[in-house]
Amino acid sequence: MKTEPSVTPVIDRPKSGFNDYAERINGRAAMLGFVALVLFELATGQAIVTWLGLR
Repeated sequence: MKTEPSVTPVIDRPKSGFNDYAERINGRAAMLGFVALVLFELATGQAIVTWLGLR
C-alpha cells in the first residue's frame, strides 16, 4: 500500500544565480537602459559614441 505524504514542502525560490527571477530583472534593466539611450540621443541630437568621443 502506497501512502501520500501529509505535508507538502514549501521551497523558496532563490533570488540570485541563474533563475527566472534574475532573468526577468536583467531583461527589465536592459529595456530601461535601451529607452534611456534612445531618450539621450533624442535630447542631445548625437549618438552615444559621438558624445563619448569614440567617433
